[in-house]
Amino acid sequence: MSLNVSLPVEMEDRVRQHVESGRYSSASEVIREALRLFEAYQGVRAASLTSLKADIAAGLDDIEAGRVGTLDAEGLKRRGREVLAARNGSS
Repeated sequence: MSLNVSLPVEMEDRVRQHVESGRYSSASEVIREALRLFEAYQGVRAASLTSLKADIAAGLDDIEAGRVGTLDAEGLKRRGREVLAARNGSS
């Protein structure tokens, strides 16, 4: 299949640079590789979104089941400072 694509000058220059580097033998190879990488990125992004939605659903289930409590932010910070102080004191 043949397809004509318009690119901004900057992108066109980058495609040419990749071909001139010798890693790719043609602009088509550069574009095919870019599309493969884009599709892989989209797959990772979709998996991340699915995981995030599952985490949110689990959190909401925990709330409904009463498996959550209030957060003592000050106590958490205090404990973190104690841990850091202990690490710094022992090094």
